[in-house]
Amino acid sequence: MTDVDRQTQLAREHRERQEQRAKGASGTSRRNTVIGAGLGVLLVAGGIFAATTLLGDDGKKPTSAAAPSDSPAASSEPSATASAPAEAPTASADPAAATCEYRKDDSGSPAKKVGTPPSKPDTRGKHMVVTTNQGTIVIELATAAAPCTVNSFEFLAKKNFFDNTRCHRLATVDTVGLGMLQCGDPFAKADGKHSTDGSGGPGYLFNDENLGGMQLGRGTVAMAQSSEDANSNGSQFFISFADDNTQLTAAGAAFTPFGVVTKGMDIVDKIAKGGIIPFNDDPMSDVRGEGSNAPKLPVIIKDLRITNR
Repeated sequence: MTDVDRQTQLAREHRERQEQRAKGASGTSRRNTVIGAGLGVLLVAGGIFAATTLLGDDGKKPTSAAAPSDSPAASSEPSATASAPAEAPTASADPAAATCEYRKDDSGSPAKKVGTPPSKPDTRGKHMVVTTNQGTIVIELATAAAPCTVNSFEFLAKKNFFDNTRCHRLATVDTVGLGMLQCGDPFAKADGKHSTDGSGGPGYLFNDENLGGMQLGRGTVAMAQSSEDANSNGSQFFISFADDNTQLTAAGAAFTPFGVVTKGMDIVDKIAKGGIIPFNDDPMSDVRGEGSNAPKLPVIIKDLRITNR
């Protein structure tokens, strides 16, 4: 069983258990986790975890993933206090028959335009290899469950879209309650000073996929978008390094998971342990959506490619 298959199985089993508990709950709320409207604050069983938005700088900020461990394995099941994922897995019975829609981004966000992916996805992609100045990260792709997402990455990779771009945001459990490294803004400075970090994209948007099909815990790779703007995926993505992010799935947050790290989690952990550059010297600015806390260890993507093996 692959890491992606294991994540899908965990999500399905967790959802089934939660549904069974809900049927016998007799008047109690089925969900004890909510995302605060407009504030991007995740409330979990009385605790407050920052869930700043994952894309765009129009008053919103990117959300990231979870807490470090030494193993690159996919995340374990979330705690019993988490409610069920929003949806069942959305993998197509025949992903090769899928048709993708990539529409123009009219939001006014800065864009590095290299064209638009074909509507017919290439479903042969198996791994995404991200070569950075800190080391190489290999991601097993959930192509069958997220064919349009993988198709977009393959198109952008062939255009060298990600080359020499900086991972601009590091969210840590200690600072904002989540653990994720966010990349994919072609214009990001990643210095904790530019409020526009997290707003750039490819000039097109596409819809969410695979919601509820995989957990957002350690090792998961997902698309970054504003938590208030579903179906607005572009080029930004995050790598989760802590299981705290599974609360986002439980709360119904629409972040498309499309892969699992199979090599290089030690690199992500090293970046996380290196700490943050707080935006304008105030780490809570990230929570308020004013700017991104950048990784103190610079992370520059030298090359990103999709392989068929």
